[in-house]
Amino acid sequence: MSKSRIIEQYEMRPKKWVSYLLSIIVIVAILFPAISTISFNGFSKSGLVVAKNIFLGIINPDMSFILDFSELGLPFLLLETAAIAFLGTLIGLIISVPLAFLAARNITNKFVSNIFVTIITIIRTFPVFVYGLMFIRVTGPGAFAGVLTLALTSIGMLSKLFIEVIEDLDTGIIESLDASGCNTLQKIRFGIIPQLMTNFVSILIYRFDINVKNASVLGLVGAGGIGAPLQFAMAGSKWDLVGSLLLGLIVLVLIIETCSDKIRAKLANG
Repeated sequence: MSKSRIIEQYEMRPKKWVSYLLSIIVIVAILFPAISTISFNGFSKSGLVVAKNIFLGIINPDMSFILDFSELGLPFLLLETAAIAFLGTLIGLIISVPLAFLAARNITNKFVSNIFVTIITIIRTFPVFVYGLMFIRVTGPGAFAGVLTLALTSIGMLSKLFIEVIEDLDTGIIESLDASGCNTLQKIRFGIIPQLMTNFVSILIYRFDINVKNASVLGLVGAGGIGAPLQFAMAGSKWDLVGSLLLGLIVLVLIIETCSDKIRAKLANG
């Protein structure tokens, strides 16, 4: 191709500079008021001291607390946090699957779909702390309030992502099974579940990762887990205890992330 031909094709390229300029203007128009509402007065000396003490606490944790296998020790608190996350995710999964099918536009009619999409949207509106405070008032402080909180917040996210997966189903496979004389259960077993299983499991693992972190935060409002002891330790300036709790939480998250990566790799490789 000659040089003149290349120049000619380059000059015939779509002129998108107007759309690029408008995009930049819109971004700046959004960022300017957002930045103007945020004030930063620098780091306080006490805050830097706290950060330093937390770091030193992680390096020099309280080993007696780490090796304490009673209900007041670190292993039990980590186990409780993981159990709250697991049960919350499981309950959310059980409720999310039928909700997602009822809200999917390629499964139900538009009227029914809109009703359940609205319900899911309302559930997703409130943050985890709001649900935590609500359930603590209903059931009292403890792990059960944390399980119910994570279950409800999981429903919103899982249902939303499940709907997207269901609406991307390959209907050609289902139509082929229908033409072969398969009944409804056979179509679900051989046409729908194989298409959904990998994505569903991947989404579920991702949500469990989030719930482990949320379970540790919910302890701050009395919903069980490692959060409340962490708050009390920081309030009492027991930095070696704070370091032990944070170190245990880091190890727990790393273990879960490692297991999650192995499961995702297994799913990706069939």
